[in-house]
Amino acid sequence: MAQPSFPPTGSSYPPLSNPVSVIGLQFCSPFLVDLTIVRKVMTITDGNFIVTDINGNIIFKVKGGLLSLRDRRVLVDAAGNPIVSLQQKILTAHKRWQVFRGESSDTEDLLFSAKKSSMLQFKTELDVFLATNTKEDVCDFKIKGSWLERSCDIYTGDSSTSTVIAQMHKKHSIQSMILGKDSFMVTVYPNIDHAFIIALIVILDEINQDKDD
Repeated sequence: MAQPSFPPTGSSYPPLSNPVSVIGLQFCSPFLVDLTIVRKVMTITDGNFIVTDINGNIIFKVKGGLLSLRDRRVLVDAAGNPIVSLQQKILTAHKRWQVFRGESSDTEDLLFSAKKSSMLQFKTELDVFLATNTKEDVCDFKIKGSWLERSCDIYTGDSSTSTVIAQMHKKHSIQSMILGKDSFMVTVYPNIDHAFIIALIVILDEINQDKDD
């Protein structure tokens, strides 16, 4: 597990006394957690995402089905045990992705879904709805920023005064460019489910890859 570190410049610890657990309490840390995500750009094999802590220890991997690489992902732990599956909902205008517990795709195992806030976007903006939020009048979490620059913030709620719970930024590396890898950092604030945050970033990547295509 990553060790506690100082918040990024201009940031502060969120005033959240209770853990924000979407996937599991075991993924909530009382300390700020810095994670590195490496995305292999030129690959069609499993394990195209590797997530490590500040010591280089693998925390998560993301795998894709060989026959449905673009519309199903599985987030696994370091030992390869499935945590959640991410599946794109077919024929939706806003590129909605649904996340289920384990490798399930059953409605009763749905944890949350995420979609683009609007069909036409110049900046990255996603709305995230918990499975219990069936009306979806207001999103439970929101992602804003620039995916191109790998600079995004994840908030609770839908208000401009909402609390930031995680921040993503580009990690520049000559080695990464040579090896065809895209590396970026994610800072997850205390008491926030970092498996949930990683799942959101995988969805961000998938939606933006579709846009690039």
